[in-house]
Amino acid sequence: METVVGATPLWLLLVAAPAGALVGAFLPRVVRRHSPTPVLPDGSAPGAEPPASQAPLAGLLAVVTAALFTVAALVFGLSWQLPAHLYLAATAVVLTVIDLRHHLLPNAVVLPALGIGFVLLACAAAADGTWGALVRAVLGAVVLFALYLVLALISPAGLGMGDVKLAAVLGLFLGYQGWGALFVGAVLASVVGALVGVAVLASRRGGLRSDVPFGPSMLAGALVAVVWGERIARGYLLPGLY
Repeated sequence: METVVGATPLWLLLVAAPAGALVGAFLPRVVRRHSPTPVLPDGSAPGAEPPASQAPLAGLLAVVTAALFTVAALVFGLSWQLPAHLYLAATAVVLTVIDLRHHLLPNAVVLPALGIGFVLLACAAAADGTWGALVRAVLGAVVLFALYLVLALISPAGLGMGDVKLAAVLGLFLGYQGWGALFVGAVLASVVGALVGVAVLASRRGGLRSDVPFGPSMLAGALVAVVWGERIARGYLLPGLY
């Protein structure tokens, strides 16, 4: 499925950036709500973070989310796909922060993302008449879920069940774009993950058994593949299939 780069009205870009900043400033609350609650040695839970410690994260997430919303608006324009990918962008930010902090992809975020993502993509399919893309999205979710489940069973130290469930969400969105995007997203997740692992070794902050969360690599690969996956597959990776 082709994206609509170049068809974005200027007013949409001007709205997307502040809307993303507003959503991003709110996301630290979502992160805190779905993060595991630490327990002190005496069995009690510590108090809430002071506002001064929340401000830097809120500012960072506001900038990142504003950038992602702007890119989504630029790529998908004023289309029925745009709400789905704005939701994906915000969800990706939340999951990345939680996984980096706690090595956890909470069900309370991942599972609703699968349901809400399907509903939003179904609305896009109904409006655009692209039911084939929706069927492909469901198949993509099943395929990527099954692939990651097998990998997790083979190497449970490398992948967790949170990664497996996230794979279904990403397979849904990538499958809607096309099989090429799905393939590219899976490849890029491994590439980004390998580069992160090399960076950790090079920085001497961890060894070969360092527990580096894989969720952010999956999300980064998927976000790139949503935008350019079909072009990369057509031009470089799978030219013979197009």
